[in-house]
Amino acid sequence: MATVTFDKASRIYPGTERPAVDSLELDIADGEFLVLVGPSGCGKSTSLRMLAGLEDVDKGSIWVGDRDVTHVQPKDRDIAMVFQSYALYPHMTVADNMGFALKIAKVDKAEIRQRVEAAAKILDLTEYLDRKPKALSGGQRQRVAMGRAIVRQPQVFLMDEPLSNLDAKLRVQTRTQIAALQRRLGTTTVYVTHDQVEALTMGDRIAVLKDGLLQQVGTPREMYDAPANVFVAGFIGSPAMNISTFNIEGGFANIGGNKIALERDVIGRMSDADNGQLILGFRPESLDRVAPNTEGAFPVEVVVVEELGSDAFVYGQLPQVLAAEGAAVSNDGQVIVRVDPRDVPKKGENVWVKIRQGEQHVFSSATSDRLSDAVTTDKSATV
Repeated sequence: MATVTFDKASRIYPGTERPAVDSLELDIADGEFLVLVGPSGCGKSTSLRMLAGLEDVDKGSIWVGDRDVTHVQPKDRDIAMVFQSYALYPHMTVADNMGFALKIAKVDKAEIRQRVEAAAKILDLTEYLDRKPKALSGGQRQRVAMGRAIVRQPQVFLMDEPLSNLDAKLRVQTRTQIAALQRRLGTTTVYVTHDQVEALTMGDRIAVLKDGLLQQVGTPREMYDAPANVFVAGFIGSPAMNISTFNIEGGFANIGGNKIALERDVIGRMSDADNGQLILGFRPESLDRVAPNTEGAFPVEVVVVEELGSDAFVYGQLPQVLAAEGAAVSNDGQVIVRVDPRDVPKKGENVWVKIRQGEQHVFSSATSDRLSDAVTTDKSATV
């Protein structure tokens, strides 16, 4: 096991001006499960491939432990990678697939068998060792690919969207198995996904990338409660955070004539570049249904109700006149509200809601960077 360090590492593909990965600085602790997450094309797979040695590092360096591996051949980095496509040899048995890398390395046959059987036991694959990949399900094939990495006993595991080929139910089951396996083995793991739900449920820490730039690194709770900017706020969380730009008048955000109080410290962090506007974010669960005459309440016109059994979400919008008055410019006044699944409103109905005290996220309209402190779940907190 070992630490991993990206020291201002960049990758610039020939014929392009903008780096695919731009001066990535990231420290991964020994035994940590770190998830790289972001939209397609953000540079997360490129970062992983740079660490694996499958992509060149044009600037900066990459370290595994106290060893600079920037220009070390992939086979000499003591890293094992699990790919999205399984990449199993169809003519080999499960046991042969898992032990193939050790066979190439001329490891003794008895030791290969011992390692393969140990990994198969961990992954619940013992009864499938003599089968060919075509006789396995997608989830079993992915476990074989993981077993092939485990038997090598590397310093670092790399996983590039290993669950994207699985159906929804199997994906949930397998991600739990991977997280439990990593904690059992204690091997430093870098996991790439575009699915922020995977990131929140699996990682010790999450690193969010956008356009090759690192946006924020932190624990799942830190990312959820204190996103560093508007991009992270909108990307982390399902359903997404409600985010809109509103006019600020006298320390209040004006949402359709309804005034939402903001902290004095936040107002003090505004700059002239904000031009009298701030970006206000609030989670669907941070809205309470209230009576229409409640101070700070505003109406949401119901468009769709999504019922999930234990939860229900209203997808609505601010009435057009209110959206115009409140200058909700960044998402056309769309609002998502979590409601009691046994008391859901009807389409077209107006639901009056209020943001819970201390659960607002405020960002600069000029820079998109966070201005407010981390949210609090203390309902007695004042704003």
